[in-house]
Amino acid sequence: MMSTPPIDARALAASGMEALRRGDARAARDSFERIVGAGQADAASCLALAHACRLLEDGAGALAAIERALTEEPRNVRALIMKADHLAQLGDARAASSFYLFAVQAAPPPEQIPPDLRRELGRAQAMCERYARQFEDFLMERLDRIGLLAGAANARFRQSLDIMLGKKTVHFQQPQTYYFPELPQIQFYQRSAFPWLDRVEAATAAIRDEVKAILAGGADFRPYVEGDPKRPRREKSGMQDNPDWSAFYLRKFGEPIAANVARCPKTMDALADAPLARVTGRSPSVLYSQLRAGARIPPHCGLVNTRLICHLPLIVPPDCALRVGNDVRTPVEGNAWVFDDTIEHEAWNRSDRTRVILLFEIWRPELTEEERGFVSAMFEAIDAYSGKPPAWGI
Repeated sequence: MMSTPPIDARALAASGMEALRRGDARAARDSFERIVGAGQADAASCLALAHACRLLEDGAGALAAIERALTEEPRNVRALIMKADHLAQLGDARAASSFYLFAVQAAPPPEQIPPDLRRELGRAQAMCERYARQFEDFLMERLDRIGLLAGAANARFRQSLDIMLGKKTVHFQQPQTYYFPELPQIQFYQRSAFPWLDRVEAATAAIRDEVKAILAGGADFRPYVEGDPKRPRREKSGMQDNPDWSAFYLRKFGEPIAANVARCPKTMDALADAPLARVTGRSPSVLYSQLRAGARIPPHCGLVNTRLICHLPLIVPPDCALRVGNDVRTPVEGNAWVFDDTIEHEAWNRSDRTRVILLFEIWRPELTEEERGFVSAMFEAIDAYSGKPPAWGI
């Protein structure tokens, strides 16, 4: 039995690459086929063989070489793109898009790959976007034709489509201190669920007059995030002790600030029907929140998911917004909203004037009176253990 003569794979690869450089695809294919036939091919040799086959319009040979390269290295970015190109030429858009997408996801950081591969990845990304648009156009046209996109009742369904299409991400509650399970993941609540807000909104003008009088006094607002020398400095975003985001408290950690309450009787009267979240030594807090011109509150999550945050916009210049999860909303003076602050949120004021809102915290409506009592008693027990005020902020 005759044995296969040994080959010098390195020399054959070098001659094959030289043949490709001078445009001799047939000689290149012969060199790389010998390497493959001897069982000494790596992914790079297989891809070079595929390139030679393509130049010779040998589609079957190119595909076989690409498949072999992917067997050697399933995450080889060049091989993935070449496989995607082959599927695209066959008209199999769905399969092609999966390979383009995987190539983009498998790629190392741009600074770690050569310029030609960066260009190929850019083309793969463009193909991903093209296929995504085609799919979205088809899907939305079909759903609209059968009446599934019209009407406010479909808002949650439309949001699910945005998530599926990658236009929005999934945001969950991430409380920093306490998580109460099995509560719904709602970014902004429906305004109609809180009829007592009618009284709050009706008092907007009177509340605004009270806060304007305070602002005219000058120095009553304190930074919203204040440092405590007895606690580690954990805040990293530059907001601690920063007057750009400041507060004037009417109630703080559950206790009224008598002098401030006396200056704002109409504000406190407007909240008479609000189901304020009462936990001894911790909540509710009621305050005016001031965001200076050009300031931004960085993305963050609140402390506990047993309460919700209410805003009543009082002084709102243009270019202000609040993002909660995927939902970005523009405040309107006198229109209150309720949101879950344990879902990542941020706010900004891109105007040249100060923005001011009334902010207060209420119990989540899904909690029973008994459960609210449990939560309150638990925090009171925690504070009794330490014998000190909690490290707490709204």
